[in-house]
Amino acid sequence: MLRSVGEPVKLKNSAPVALLIAIAFLLQVQAGFAKVKTEPCKNNYTPEQQIQLGQQAVQQVYKQMPVLPDSSPVTKYIQQLGKKLTAYAPGYKWPYNFHVANVADINAFALPGGTIFVNFGTIQAAETEAQLAGVMAHEISHVVLQHSVCNAEKEQKVGILAGIGQIAAGVLLGGAAGQLAAQGIGITAGLGFLKMSRGAEKEADMLGVHILYDAGYDPRAMAQFFEILQAKYGEGDAQFLSDHPNPGNRTEYIGQEVDTLPAKTNYIKTTPAFTSIKAQVAKMHAYTAKQVQSGVWKKEGGNQQPSKPTADLNTSGDWRTVQGRDFTIEAPNTWQVYNGQNGGATLAPTGGIVQQANGSPAVMYGVVTGIYRPQRQGMELSAALNGFVADVQHDNPGLVPGNQADVQGNGVKGRSMLCHNPQANSGQGERDWIVMFPQADGNIRYFVFVAPTKTFDQMKPAFERMMKSVAIG
Repeated sequence: MLRSVGEPVKLKNSAPVALLIAIAFLLQVQAGFAKVKTEPCKNNYTPEQQIQLGQQAVQQVYKQMPVLPDSSPVTKYIQQLGKKLTAYAPGYKWPYNFHVANVADINAFALPGGTIFVNFGTIQAAETEAQLAGVMAHEISHVVLQHSVCNAEKEQKVGILAGIGQIAAGVLLGGAAGQLAAQGIGITAGLGFLKMSRGAEKEADMLGVHILYDAGYDPRAMAQFFEILQAKYGEGDAQFLSDHPNPGNRTEYIGQEVDTLPAKTNYIKTTPAFTSIKAQVAKMHAYTAKQVQSGVWKKEGGNQQPSKPTADLNTSGDWRTVQGRDFTIEAPNTWQVYNGQNGGATLAPTGGIVQQANGSPAVMYGVVTGIYRPQRQGMELSAALNGFVADVQHDNPGLVPGNQADVQGNGVKGRSMLCHNPQANSGQGERDWIVMFPQADGNIRYFVFVAPTKTFDQMKPAFERMMKSVAIG
Protein backbone atom coordinates (compact mmCIF):
# COMPACT_ATOMS: atom_id res chain seq x y z
CA MET A 1 0.00 0.00 0.00
CA LEU A 2 1.46 3.31 -1.01
CA ARG A 3 1.90 5.42 2.09
CA SER A 4 -0.99 6.13 4.43
CA VAL A 5 -3.67 8.32 2.95
CA GLY A 6 -3.92 11.46 5.00
CA GLU A 7 -0.18 11.75 5.73
CA PRO A 8 1.87 14.00 3.41
CA VAL A 9 5.05 12.62 1.87
CA LYS A 10 7.78 15.16 2.57
CA LEU A 11 9.97 15.51 -0.47
CA LYS A 12 13.36 17.16 -0.31
CA ASN A 13 13.31 20.85 -1.18
CA SER A 14 9.62 20.75 -1.84
CA ALA A 15 6.35 21.36 -0.06
CA PRO A 16 4.59 18.28 1.41
CA VAL A 17 2.71 16.26 -1.18
CA ALA A 18 -0.67 14.98 -0.01
CA LEU A 19 -1.43 11.29 -0.36
CA LEU A 20 -4.68 11.67 1.52
CA ILE A 21 -8.41 11.45 1.48
CA ALA A 22 -9.98 14.76 0.57
CA ILE A 23 -10.24 17.91 2.56
CA ALA A 24 -12.39 19.68 -0.01
CA PHE A 25 -15.91 18.51 -0.74
CA LEU A 26 -16.96 17.64 -4.28
CA LEU A 27 -20.64 18.40 -4.61
CA GLN A 28 -21.41 16.79 -7.93
CA VAL A 29 -25.09 17.67 -7.76
CA GLN A 30 -27.22 16.02 -10.38
CA ALA A 31 -29.96 18.00 -12.08
CA GLY A 32 -32.64 15.89 -10.41
CA PHE A 33 -31.58 17.18 -7.00
CA ALA A 34 -31.90 20.85 -7.92
CA LYS A 35 -34.95 21.41 -5.68
CA VAL A 36 -33.73 19.55 -2.60
CA LYS A 37 -30.93 20.16 -0.14
CA THR A 38 -27.72 18.33 -1.07
CA GLU A 39 -25.15 20.58 0.60
CA PRO A 40 -23.90 19.13 3.92
CA CYS A 41 -24.67 20.85 7.18
CA LYS A 42 -21.75 22.98 8.33
CA ASN A 43 -19.15 21.30 10.54
CA ASN A 44 -15.43 21.44 11.19
CA TYR A 45 -14.51 17.86 10.23
CA THR A 46 -12.85 16.86 6.98
CA PRO A 47 -14.03 13.80 5.05
CA GLU A 48 -10.92 11.93 6.18
CA GLN A 49 -11.64 12.70 9.83
CA GLN A 50 -15.28 11.65 9.44
CA ILE A 51 -14.28 8.35 7.83
CA GLN A 52 -11.80 7.62 10.64
CA LEU A 53 -14.39 8.50 13.27
CA GLY A 54 -16.93 6.25 11.61
CA GLN A 55 -14.45 3.36 11.48
CA GLN A 56 -13.79 3.69 15.20
CA ALA A 57 -17.52 3.80 15.90
CA VAL A 58 -18.02 0.61 13.87
CA GLN A 59 -15.65 -1.18 16.23
CA GLN A 60 -17.77 0.01 19.16
CA VAL A 61 -20.93 -1.26 17.50
CA TYR A 62 -19.40 -4.71 17.11
CA LYS A 63 -18.46 -4.72 20.79
CA GLN A 64 -21.90 -3.67 22.01
CA MET A 65 -24.45 -5.51 19.87
CA PRO A 66 -24.86 -8.53 17.60
CA VAL A 67 -24.12 -8.03 13.91
CA LEU A 68 -24.63 -10.61 11.20
CA PRO A 69 -21.37 -11.67 9.51
CA ASP A 70 -20.63 -10.22 6.10
CA SER A 71 -20.82 -13.77 4.74
CA SER A 72 -24.52 -13.97 5.65
CA PRO A 73 -26.87 -14.03 2.61
CA VAL A 74 -28.96 -11.36 4.36
CA THR A 75 -25.95 -9.05 4.69
CA LYS A 76 -24.86 -9.70 1.12
CA TYR A 77 -28.35 -8.79 -0.08
CA ILE A 78 -28.34 -5.53 1.93
CA GLN A 79 -24.88 -4.69 0.61
CA GLN A 80 -25.96 -5.21 -2.99
CA LEU A 81 -29.07 -3.10 -2.47
CA GLY A 82 -26.98 -0.42 -0.79
CA LYS A 83 -24.48 -0.41 -3.66
CA LYS A 84 -27.31 0.09 -6.14
CA LEU A 85 -28.69 3.05 -4.19
CA THR A 86 -25.40 4.81 -3.40
CA ALA A 87 -24.60 4.92 -7.12
CA TYR A 88 -27.24 7.69 -7.23
CA ALA A 89 -26.21 9.55 -4.07
CA PRO A 90 -25.07 13.11 -4.85
CA GLY A 91 -22.20 15.00 -3.32
CA TYR A 92 -19.03 13.63 -1.81
CA LYS A 93 -18.30 10.02 -2.78
CA TRP A 94 -18.12 8.35 0.61
CA PRO A 95 -16.84 4.76 0.93
CA TYR A 96 -20.31 3.43 1.74
CA ASN A 97 -20.66 0.03 3.37
CA PHE A 98 -23.60 -1.78 4.93
CA HIS A 99 -24.11 -4.18 7.84
CA VAL A 100 -27.12 -5.88 9.42
CA ALA A 101 -27.58 -5.56 13.19
CA ASN A 102 -29.13 -8.80 14.45
CA VAL A 103 -31.68 -6.87 16.51
CA ALA A 104 -35.46 -7.38 16.35
CA ASP A 105 -36.32 -3.70 16.88
CA ILE A 106 -37.18 -1.83 13.68
CA ASN A 107 -34.41 0.68 13.13
CA ALA A 108 -31.51 1.79 10.95
CA PHE A 109 -28.78 4.39 11.34
CA ALA A 110 -25.80 5.91 9.55
CA LEU A 111 -22.37 6.65 11.00
CA PRO A 112 -20.10 9.41 9.70
CA GLY A 113 -18.12 8.40 6.65
CA GLY A 114 -20.69 6.11 5.06
CA THR A 115 -21.22 3.06 7.28
CA ILE A 116 -24.91 2.19 7.56
CA PHE A 117 -26.52 -0.40 9.85
CA VAL A 118 -29.96 -1.86 9.11
CA ASN A 119 -31.68 -3.73 11.92
CA PHE A 120 -32.91 -7.26 11.23
CA GLY A 121 -36.40 -6.15 12.28
CA THR A 122 -36.48 -3.53 9.54
CA ILE A 123 -36.03 -6.20 6.88
CA GLN A 124 -38.84 -8.23 8.45
CA ALA A 125 -41.18 -5.21 8.57
CA ALA A 126 -40.73 -4.09 4.95
CA GLU A 127 -43.44 -5.43 2.65
CA THR A 128 -41.62 -4.64 -0.60
CA GLU A 129 -38.03 -4.05 -1.68
CA ALA A 130 -38.97 -0.47 -2.54
CA GLN A 131 -39.96 0.14 1.10
CA LEU A 132 -36.69 -1.31 2.36
CA ALA A 133 -34.80 0.71 -0.24
CA GLY A 134 -36.66 3.77 1.02
CA VAL A 135 -35.31 3.27 4.55
CA MET A 136 -31.80 2.83 3.19
CA ALA A 137 -32.07 5.83 0.85
CA HIS A 138 -33.17 7.88 3.86
CA GLU A 139 -30.05 6.79 5.80
CA ILE A 140 -27.79 7.39 2.80
CA SER A 141 -29.18 10.92 2.71
CA HIS A 142 -28.16 11.43 6.34
CA VAL A 143 -24.60 10.52 5.25
CA VAL A 144 -24.71 12.90 2.29
CA LEU A 145 -25.95 15.73 4.50
CA GLN A 146 -23.56 14.76 7.37
CA HIS A 147 -26.32 15.03 9.98
CA SER A 148 -24.74 12.71 12.56
CA VAL A 149 -21.47 14.67 12.72
CA CYS A 150 -23.33 17.98 12.94
CA ASN A 151 -25.54 16.63 15.72
CA ALA A 152 -22.54 15.43 17.71
CA GLU A 153 -20.61 18.65 17.12
CA LYS A 154 -23.48 20.70 18.54
CA GLU A 155 -23.29 18.76 21.80
CA GLN A 156 -20.94 20.69 24.11
CA LYS A 157 -20.85 18.16 26.95
CA VAL A 158 -18.94 15.42 25.15
CA GLY A 159 -16.26 15.19 22.49
CA ILE A 160 -17.00 14.28 18.89
CA LEU A 161 -15.82 10.67 19.21
CA ALA A 162 -17.79 10.19 22.40
CA GLY A 163 -20.86 11.48 20.61
CA ILE A 164 -20.41 8.99 17.80
CA GLY A 165 -20.03 6.20 20.34
CA GLN A 166 -23.39 7.25 21.73
CA ILE A 167 -24.94 7.15 18.29
CA ALA A 168 -23.69 3.60 17.87
CA ALA A 169 -25.24 2.53 21.16
CA GLY A 170 -28.27 4.75 21.46
CA VAL A 171 -29.75 4.59 18.00
CA LEU A 172 -29.55 0.81 17.70
CA LEU A 173 -30.95 0.07 21.13
CA GLY A 174 -32.78 3.18 22.20
CA GLY A 175 -34.21 4.08 25.58
CA ALA A 176 -32.70 2.62 28.76
CA ALA A 177 -30.82 -0.05 26.83
CA GLY A 178 -29.11 2.66 24.81
CA GLN A 179 -28.14 4.51 27.98
CA LEU A 180 -26.62 1.38 29.49
CA ALA A 181 -24.76 0.48 26.32
CA ALA A 182 -23.39 4.00 26.12
CA GLN A 183 -22.18 3.81 29.71
CA GLY A 184 -20.63 0.46 28.86
CA ILE A 185 -18.26 2.17 26.42
CA GLY A 186 -17.39 4.91 28.84
CA ILE A 187 -20.05 7.44 27.90
CA THR A 188 -22.20 8.89 30.65
CA ALA A 189 -23.63 12.05 29.11
CA GLY A 190 -27.23 12.31 27.94
CA LEU A 191 -28.40 10.98 24.60
CA GLY A 192 -30.90 13.69 23.67
CA PHE A 193 -28.82 15.09 20.83
CA LEU A 194 -28.70 11.69 19.07
CA LYS A 195 -32.24 11.91 17.82
CA MET A 196 -32.52 13.52 14.42
CA SER A 197 -34.33 16.84 14.31
CA ARG A 198 -37.53 17.10 12.34
CA GLY A 199 -35.75 19.43 9.93
CA ALA A 200 -33.00 16.87 9.31
CA GLU A 201 -35.62 14.17 8.85
CA LYS A 202 -37.44 16.16 6.19
CA GLU A 203 -34.16 16.85 4.38
CA ALA A 204 -33.31 13.13 4.40
CA ASP A 205 -36.84 12.26 3.23
CA MET A 206 -36.69 14.67 0.31
CA LEU A 207 -33.21 13.66 -0.82
CA GLY A 208 -34.05 9.99 -0.31
CA VAL A 209 -37.06 10.32 -2.62
CA HIS A 210 -34.76 11.39 -5.45
CA ILE A 211 -32.25 8.59 -4.77
CA LEU A 212 -35.12 6.07 -4.85
CA TYR A 213 -36.52 7.55 -8.05
CA ASP A 214 -33.17 7.60 -9.86
CA ALA A 215 -32.51 3.99 -8.81
CA GLY A 216 -35.79 2.99 -10.44
CA TYR A 217 -37.87 2.39 -7.28
CA ASP A 218 -41.33 3.68 -6.48
CA PRO A 219 -40.45 6.84 -4.51
CA ARG A 220 -43.75 6.76 -2.61
CA ALA A 221 -42.56 3.56 -0.90
CA MET A 222 -40.63 5.56 1.68
CA ALA A 223 -43.80 7.18 3.01
CA GLN A 224 -45.57 3.80 2.84
CA PHE A 225 -43.02 2.27 5.22
CA PHE A 226 -43.47 5.07 7.75
CA GLU A 227 -47.25 4.67 7.48
CA ILE A 228 -46.94 0.94 8.21
CA LEU A 229 -44.86 1.64 11.31
CA GLN A 230 -47.16 4.34 12.60
CA ALA A 231 -50.26 2.22 12.03
CA LYS A 232 -48.67 -0.72 13.82
CA TYR A 233 -46.97 1.04 16.72
CA GLY A 234 -48.40 4.55 16.92
CA GLU A 235 -46.51 7.82 16.78
CA GLY A 236 -43.13 7.46 18.51
CA ASP A 237 -43.70 3.97 19.93
CA ALA A 238 -41.52 2.22 17.35
CA GLN A 239 -37.83 2.87 17.93
CA PHE A 240 -37.40 3.96 14.32
CA LEU A 241 -40.11 6.59 14.65
CA SER A 242 -38.66 7.68 17.97
CA ASP A 243 -35.19 8.26 16.50
CA HIS A 244 -36.58 9.56 13.22
CA PRO A 245 -39.44 11.88 14.28
CA ASN A 246 -42.20 12.71 11.82
CA PRO A 247 -41.67 16.28 10.55
CA GLY A 248 -45.43 16.50 10.00
CA ASN A 249 -47.47 15.77 6.89
CA ARG A 250 -44.75 13.34 5.80
CA THR A 251 -46.92 11.47 3.31
CA GLU A 252 -48.23 14.74 1.91
CA TYR A 253 -44.90 16.45 1.24
CA ILE A 254 -43.31 13.25 -0.10
CA GLY A 255 -46.27 12.86 -2.45
CA GLN A 256 -45.95 16.48 -3.57
CA GLU A 257 -42.24 15.99 -4.30
CA VAL A 258 -42.92 12.79 -6.25
CA ASP A 259 -45.51 14.68 -8.35
CA THR A 260 -42.74 17.04 -9.54
CA LEU A 261 -40.74 14.14 -11.00
CA PRO A 262 -41.23 12.89 -14.57
CA ALA A 263 -43.65 9.96 -14.45
CA LYS A 264 -42.31 6.44 -15.01
CA THR A 265 -44.41 3.54 -16.19
CA ASN A 266 -42.44 0.75 -14.52
CA TYR A 267 -41.26 1.44 -10.99
CA ILE A 268 -39.49 -1.36 -9.13
CA LYS A 269 -41.65 -2.41 -6.19
CA THR A 270 -40.20 -5.78 -5.27
CA THR A 271 -37.81 -8.40 -6.64
CA PRO A 272 -37.27 -12.16 -6.42
CA ALA A 273 -34.17 -11.47 -4.32
CA PHE A 274 -36.26 -9.61 -1.75
CA THR A 275 -38.86 -12.39 -1.68
CA SER A 276 -36.11 -14.96 -1.09
CA ILE A 277 -34.52 -12.93 1.73
CA LYS A 278 -37.90 -12.36 3.38
CA ALA A 279 -38.44 -16.12 3.46
CA GLN A 280 -35.03 -16.61 5.04
CA VAL A 281 -35.38 -13.95 7.74
CA ALA A 282 -38.78 -15.35 8.74
CA LYS A 283 -36.97 -18.46 9.96
CA MET A 284 -34.04 -16.68 11.62
CA HIS A 285 -33.53 -15.53 15.22
CA ALA A 286 -33.02 -11.88 16.12
CA TYR A 287 -32.24 -10.54 19.59
CA THR A 288 -34.53 -8.18 21.46
CA ALA A 289 -33.12 -5.00 22.98
CA LYS A 290 -33.37 -6.62 26.42
CA GLN A 291 -31.35 -9.63 25.23
CA VAL A 292 -28.75 -7.34 23.70
CA GLN A 293 -28.51 -5.47 26.99
CA SER A 294 -28.02 -8.74 28.91
CA GLY A 295 -25.14 -9.78 26.67
CA VAL A 296 -26.63 -13.20 25.97
CA TRP A 297 -25.61 -12.88 22.33
CA LYS A 298 -21.95 -12.80 23.37
CA LYS A 299 -22.36 -16.12 25.15
CA GLU A 300 -23.91 -17.59 22.02
CA GLY A 301 -20.95 -16.85 19.78
CA GLY A 302 -20.48 -13.08 19.65
CA ASN A 303 -19.54 -11.23 16.49
CA GLN A 304 -17.12 -11.82 13.72
CA GLN A 305 -15.06 -8.73 13.02
CA PRO A 306 -16.29 -6.75 10.01
CA SER A 307 -14.51 -7.83 6.87
CA LYS A 308 -12.60 -5.32 4.81
CA PRO A 309 -14.47 -4.19 1.71
CA THR A 310 -13.36 -5.85 -1.52
CA ALA A 311 -12.15 -3.41 -4.15
CA ASP A 312 -14.38 -3.04 -7.21
CA LEU A 313 -11.92 -3.57 -10.09
CA ASN A 314 -14.50 -3.39 -12.87
CA THR A 315 -13.53 -0.50 -15.18
CA SER A 316 -15.58 -1.52 -18.21
CA GLY A 317 -18.46 0.88 -17.52
CA ASP A 318 -18.80 4.58 -18.30
CA TRP A 319 -15.89 6.94 -17.67
CA ARG A 320 -15.84 10.64 -16.84
CA THR A 321 -13.36 13.51 -16.99
CA VAL A 322 -12.06 14.57 -13.57
CA GLN A 323 -10.98 18.20 -13.30
CA GLY A 324 -8.09 18.77 -10.92
CA ARG A 325 -5.95 21.78 -10.24
CA ASP A 326 -4.11 22.46 -13.51
CA PHE A 327 -4.86 19.01 -14.93
CA THR A 328 -7.61 16.72 -16.17
CA ILE A 329 -7.74 12.93 -16.25
CA GLU A 330 -10.34 10.36 -17.25
CA ALA A 331 -11.51 7.85 -14.65
CA PRO A 332 -14.23 5.20 -14.30
CA ASN A 333 -17.56 6.67 -13.16
CA THR A 334 -17.57 4.41 -10.12
CA TRP A 335 -14.22 5.66 -8.81
CA GLN A 336 -14.20 8.10 -5.92
CA VAL A 337 -12.19 11.32 -5.98
CA TYR A 338 -10.53 12.67 -2.83
CA ASN A 339 -9.04 16.14 -3.20
CA GLY A 340 -5.99 16.96 -1.12
CA GLN A 341 -3.74 19.87 -0.33
CA ASN A 342 -1.45 21.73 -2.74
CA GLY A 343 -3.11 20.35 -5.86
CA GLY A 344 -2.98 16.74 -4.71
CA ALA A 345 -5.74 14.20 -5.25
CA THR A 346 -6.45 10.48 -4.94
CA LEU A 347 -8.72 8.52 -7.28
CA ALA A 348 -9.74 5.04 -6.16
CA PRO A 349 -12.41 2.39 -6.73
CA THR A 350 -14.78 1.39 -3.96
CA GLY A 351 -12.71 -0.62 -1.47
CA GLY A 352 -9.45 0.68 -2.97
CA ILE A 353 -8.56 2.57 0.21
CA VAL A 354 -8.07 0.37 3.25
CA GLN A 355 -7.32 0.88 6.93
CA GLN A 356 -3.85 -0.08 8.10
CA ALA A 357 -3.05 -1.74 11.42
CA ASN A 358 -2.20 1.67 12.91
CA GLY A 359 -5.65 2.96 11.99
CA SER A 360 -4.58 5.23 9.13
CA PRO A 361 -5.95 4.70 5.62
CA ALA A 362 -3.76 3.71 2.65
CA VAL A 363 -4.19 3.31 -1.10
CA MET A 364 -4.41 -0.34 -2.15
CA TYR A 365 -5.81 0.33 -5.64
CA GLY A 366 -5.92 3.72 -7.32
CA VAL A 367 -4.02 6.76 -8.49
CA VAL A 368 -2.29 9.41 -6.40
CA THR A 369 -1.32 12.73 -7.97
CA GLY A 370 0.46 15.84 -6.76
CA ILE A 371 3.09 18.47 -7.48
CA TYR A 372 6.84 17.75 -7.35
CA ARG A 373 9.23 20.69 -7.21
CA PRO A 374 12.63 19.67 -8.57
CA GLN A 375 15.78 20.70 -6.79
CA ARG A 376 16.62 23.20 -9.52
CA GLN A 377 14.75 24.89 -12.32
CA GLY A 378 15.24 23.44 -15.76
CA MET A 379 16.10 19.96 -14.51
CA GLU A 380 15.54 17.30 -17.16
CA LEU A 381 12.45 15.21 -16.60
CA SER A 382 14.45 11.98 -16.36
CA ALA A 383 16.63 13.44 -13.60
CA ALA A 384 13.58 14.80 -11.78
CA LEU A 385 11.96 11.36 -11.94
CA ASN A 386 15.03 9.75 -10.37
CA GLY A 387 15.01 12.41 -7.65
CA PHE A 388 11.31 11.88 -6.96
CA VAL A 389 11.71 8.10 -6.69
CA ALA A 390 14.64 8.55 -4.30
CA ASP A 391 12.50 10.78 -2.09
CA VAL A 392 9.62 8.28 -2.14
CA GLN A 393 12.05 5.51 -1.17
CA HIS A 394 12.87 7.47 1.98
CA ASP A 395 9.33 6.86 3.26
CA ASN A 396 8.87 3.52 1.47
CA PRO A 397 12.27 1.79 1.93
CA GLY A 398 11.11 -1.41 0.25
CA LEU A 399 10.50 0.34 -3.08
CA VAL A 400 12.66 -1.09 -5.91
CA PRO A 401 13.08 1.27 -8.91
CA GLY A 402 12.68 0.03 -12.48
CA ASN A 403 13.71 1.40 -15.86
CA GLN A 404 12.52 4.71 -17.26
CA ALA A 405 10.42 5.01 -20.41
CA ASP A 406 8.83 7.77 -22.47
CA VAL A 407 5.03 8.17 -22.25
CA GLN A 408 2.51 10.29 -24.12
CA GLY A 409 -0.41 11.97 -22.41
CA ASN A 410 -3.09 14.13 -24.00
CA GLY A 411 -0.87 16.65 -25.75
CA VAL A 412 2.01 16.34 -23.29
CA LYS A 413 5.10 14.11 -23.22
CA GLY A 414 6.30 12.57 -19.99
CA ARG A 415 8.53 9.96 -18.37
CA SER A 416 7.57 6.90 -16.37
CA MET A 417 9.06 4.23 -14.14
CA LEU A 418 7.48 0.97 -12.99
CA CYS A 419 8.58 0.24 -9.42
CA HIS A 420 8.05 -2.81 -7.23
CA ASN A 421 7.70 -3.03 -3.47
CA PRO A 422 7.86 -6.70 -2.41
CA GLN A 423 7.44 -5.77 1.29
CA ALA A 424 4.07 -4.06 0.81
CA ASN A 425 0.70 -5.70 1.48
CA SER A 426 2.04 -7.95 4.23
CA GLY A 427 4.69 -9.34 1.92
CA GLN A 428 2.37 -9.95 -1.04
CA GLY A 429 3.95 -7.08 -2.98
CA GLU A 430 2.81 -3.94 -4.79
CA ARG A 431 3.48 -2.28 -8.14
CA ASP A 432 3.79 1.51 -8.33
CA TRP A 433 3.79 2.97 -11.84
CA ILE A 434 5.14 6.51 -11.51
CA VAL A 435 4.43 8.93 -14.36
CA MET A 436 5.60 12.57 -14.51
CA PHE A 437 4.57 15.42 -16.82
CA PRO A 438 6.19 18.91 -16.92
CA GLN A 439 4.16 22.02 -16.12
CA ALA A 440 4.59 25.48 -17.58
CA ASP A 441 5.61 26.88 -14.17
CA GLY A 442 8.67 24.62 -13.96
CA ASN A 443 7.10 22.20 -11.49
CA ILE A 444 6.18 18.62 -12.34
CA ARG A 445 2.83 16.85 -12.03
CA TYR A 446 3.25 13.25 -10.93
CA PHE A 447 0.80 10.33 -11.01
CA VAL A 448 1.40 7.11 -9.07
CA PHE A 449 -0.77 4.21 -10.26
CA VAL A 450 -0.99 1.64 -7.46
CA ALA A 451 -2.11 -2.00 -7.34
CA PRO A 452 -1.02 -5.23 -5.60
CA THR A 453 1.52 -7.23 -7.60
CA LYS A 454 -0.86 -10.09 -8.41
CA THR A 455 -3.56 -7.82 -9.86
CA PHE A 456 -1.46 -5.04 -11.41
CA ASP A 457 -1.67 -6.57 -14.89
CA GLN A 458 -5.46 -6.66 -14.55
CA MET A 459 -5.48 -2.94 -13.75
CA LYS A 460 -2.81 -1.97 -16.31
CA PRO A 461 -5.17 -1.30 -19.27
CA ALA A 462 -7.24 1.08 -17.15
CA PHE A 463 -4.09 2.76 -15.81
CA GLU A 464 -2.75 3.22 -19.35
CA ARG A 465 -6.04 4.72 -20.53
CA MET A 466 -5.99 7.13 -17.61
CA MET A 467 -2.35 8.10 -18.28
CA LYS A 468 -3.00 8.77 -21.98
CA SER A 469 -5.95 11.03 -21.07
CA VAL A 470 -3.91 13.36 -18.83
CA ALA A 471 -3.92 16.99 -19.96
CA ILE A 472 -1.81 19.60 -18.16
CA GLY A 473 -2.79 23.24 -17.76
